[in-house]
Amino acid sequence: MTTFLRLIPLSVLIFSPASTTAFAPPQLTTTTTTTTRINVPKWNRNQALNVATIPGSSDLNDLDEFNKAPGSFIPPPPTPPSDGDQNDDKLGAMPDLTGIVFSGLKGKALSLSKSDFPNSGEVRKVIPKDCFESDTLTSLSYLSVSVIGTALCSAFGVAALSVLPPDNLLTLPFWTAYSAITGTVAMGLWVLAHECGHGSFSKNIAIRDTVGYIIHSIMLVPYYSWQRSHAVHHKYTNHMELGETHVPEPIEDKAEGSYGIRNTIINAFGKKTGIRVWGVLQGFLHLIVGWPAYLWIGATGGPARGMTNHYWPDPLTNPKMPKKELFPGNWKEKVLKSDIGIAVMAGALAAWSICHGIPEMMALYGGPLIVVNCWLVAYTWLQHTDTDVPHFDMDDHDFVRGAFHTIDRPYDKLDPWGLIDFLHHKIGTTHVAHHYDSTIPHYKAEVATNAIKENYPELYLYDPTPIPEALWRICKGCTAVEKRGDKYVWNNEGVEDRL
Repeated sequence: MTTFLRLIPLSVLIFSPASTTAFAPPQLTTTTTTTTRINVPKWNRNQALNVATIPGSSDLNDLDEFNKAPGSFIPPPPTPPSDGDQNDDKLGAMPDLTGIVFSGLKGKALSLSKSDFPNSGEVRKVIPKDCFESDTLTSLSYLSVSVIGTALCSAFGVAALSVLPPDNLLTLPFWTAYSAITGTVAMGLWVLAHECGHGSFSKNIAIRDTVGYIIHSIMLVPYYSWQRSHAVHHKYTNHMELGETHVPEPIEDKAEGSYGIRNTIINAFGKKTGIRVWGVLQGFLHLIVGWPAYLWIGATGGPARGMTNHYWPDPLTNPKMPKKELFPGNWKEKVLKSDIGIAVMAGALAAWSICHGIPEMMALYGGPLIVVNCWLVAYTWLQHTDTDVPHFDMDDHDFVRGAFHTIDRPYDKLDPWGLIDFLHHKIGTTHVAHHYDSTIPHYKAEVATNAIKENYPELYLYDPTPIPEALWRICKGCTAVEKRGDKYVWNNEGVEDRL
């Protein structure tokens, strides 16, 4: 029992219908499919296709759509443009740029109008059909990489216990480094559990739900609850009222809220030091506190659903839009099913702590889990946020517009070998394609990305800013938004030179 408790930290044994199948070696070549540029007339893409791709009055036809592909959001079929759409008013004119700081995108996202975006059917046509097909053995082979890597790190940690006992403060630097490495490797498991939730891991529901449920439960994430909320996040990307995670705070009074607090700190410490203090505070609140706070109280989620809890099916406060409840219908039962896995894991952690002490449990499990959570928040935050990337309200948001406001970033340059990007299954370098259609498996997302980039270069967002620099800019500069035209933009008036 004690050996099991020590090895449970983040070493995952997948007991599923596929557990008797030998893992195939990872297929590092994504696909042999070639990308061909489709000649879509310029006028057709950038002027006549300003079609709302998701009716604002429906919620995916909530249960029907989600029950067909739990956790996935497949873009709706194309809607024919109406005659009136040809002469849309000047929604996409560049807004007033006062207080707006350009990222490596150089204001590209701000320059796009609603009429610039194609409908979902047009986008789907440019992506090779093979990209939408998952292969269970290939997915399992990538899973083997993450499982073996995490297990090796965990075994090394267990072996180090007798030499470097974690209850000795002098060993803290070692266990901090251990947590950073093990958590970085284990993030690959999180990414693959994420694919299970989207349905892109395998066409076999039993396999993908077994794998996803076990991995997420070990990481204290309620699998079905997250599956639902994450699919909602995909539908409402960069939506001010209905978005899930990292929804900006609107500026109502510049002396109040986060904007007012930042100004108070700047006034107290001076502009140079104050903006740094604010950045450190924001980084801590997001990277360390953010993920548990989201699961427990829906922190940074859209205000329309009230306060939510991923371990309880009903909203904790009265939602402004009851019909947009986060866990409607039979999802309430699934939330409770998710809690079973969390309860089992919590019991195992309690037994481990009683038998071997909290320091050992935190060294082998808690520390790496915190690092996994930091990676998760950093990816999500940077994929949809920057100082010149806008958000939209009910009237101006649609699915394709939201998906194309996802940002791909150079995670392949985080280390000289691109190892982190490989271990994380390229989740950050191919995320635009993933947000267009989450059923594309990660090993085919690069081909889909190239197709989107080639056919829609004026819409595709890629910021070459190094990841640490981009994260620091966002910590300091993405505080609160105000509406200008059809966009909600980040106001950094007075601190532009410090971002």
